Amino acid sequence: MDAKLPAGWDRDIPSFPPDPKGMATRLAGGKVMNAIAPHLPWLIGGSADLNPSTNTALKGLGNFQSPSSPETTIQGSESGPLSYAGANVHFGVREHGMGSIINGMALHGGILPFGSTFLVFSDYMRPAIRMAALMKLHLVYVFTHDSIALGEDGPTHQPVEHLSSLRAIPGLTVIRPADANEAAEAWRTAILHKEGPVALIMTRQALPVIDRTRFAAAEELRRGAYILDDSSPDKPEVLLMATGSEVHLALIAYAKLRAEGVRPRVVSMPSWELFEKQPVEYRAQILPTDIPVRISIEAGTTHGWHKYVGSSGAAIGIDHFGASAPGKVLLENFGFTAENIVKKVKELLNKKSV
Repeated sequence: MDAKLPAGWDRDIPSFPPDPKGMATRLAGGKVMNAIAPHLPWLIGGSADLNPSTNTALKGLGNFQSPSSPETTIQGSESGPLSYAGANVHFGVREHGMGSIINGMALHGGILPFGSTFLVFSDYMRPAIRMAALMKLHLVYVFTHDSIALGEDGPTHQPVEHLSSLRAIPGLTVIRPADANEAAEAWRTAILHKEGPVALIMTRQALPVIDRTRFAAAEELRRGAYILDDSSPDKPEVLLMATGSEVHLALIAYAKLRAEGVRPRVVSMPSWELFEKQPVEYRAQILPTDIPVRISIEAGTTHGWHKYVGSSGAAIGIDHFGASAPGKVLLENFGFTAENIVKKVKELLNKKSV
């Protein structure tokens, strides 16, 4: 009931080796949840009938349901017998109900609840999310299928304004990890964060697993933003800020710019809220005020990014609804490519030199 974490609760969180083909962060998140759950018996929750897609089933830990109920096969649960001791709650297709239920679980105490659905359906949960933030409840949302990259389901299922919308809720911490290891650190941060609800934003598509022997450690996610690659020892002349699936595009653009003699810095920025809580000295170190050429890259609306890119920068995003096509085609069509990032950098540098 005191929510004291046992020693070694995070010892089985996996570390993912570098892999250019990579892994979807929703899949990595599921692996991390199942590594944590045996050590935290009060981690309880489920999805809005989307376990096979959100990868949030706690395997072998049972379904929370009356033992006297008729036993049913629940798609994707893989979670064992029906019991009040079960850790998997099958909420059904009712996101607002799910949000309200986990609020009540958190208010009761003795439980760390989670609820999961597609990011676009967070709209249905908004009143419950707002109440959780208002009451500073310790709970976790797992929102997957986080951008137009989900592809052929089309604009009805492709979140565009949702990251911006969630960031607008006071007291809600939004984390969008860039790869499997950032996903692991995002879960560690969510467990430790007790100042309000945390929303983890996960991809449907596979992302390259970043080589942490070459780039900064994923543990830096806890600061909200950190330098992933830099033109050290030279002072950078352009800042590339990205979240989630767009971080690897920034890294590719970085290499192209370096080859052309430009000095860039890549900043992985998984959480604005965590970054804003850092000391002003740290924030100035990551985003120096004397580097005005800045570009943000995120597959969502550009709303809010201008406080970081400033009047001399540019925000690469999508300020309109998506379309029905393969995710890769959509990303390329809407400018989420390393080539477009390089083009924007050159435009800004040329404008600065005039």
